[in-house]
Amino acid sequence: MGTFHQDKGELHGITVVVDTTGSKVYIGRCDTMTDQGIILLDVDEHEDGKDGKSKTDFIQKAAKFGAWKKHEHFAIPKDEIAFVKPLGEFAAG
Repeated sequence: MGTFHQDKGELHGITVVVDTTGSKVYIGRCDTMTDQGIILLDVDEHEDGKDGKSKTDFIQKAAKFGAWKKHEHFAIPKDEIAFVKPLGEFAAG
């Protein structure tokens, strides 16, 4: 038995990190990935340098302790995305 959401992308339902080409990074549950961008649910966000923390600091803390929802959903256009990776890839080994 396969997924019922084949049109949503391979990361559907997985908590991902979306780094942007700008100063923001987002962490949320992937809903849909298309040629236009990505839609995340239960989204946390961070601006590089805010509270003295880099994007990397923010990602590593979220990988260890989890993300805190700031938005129900958030859409990020494809041209603003540097990368999309599962949050689990950032967990310390």
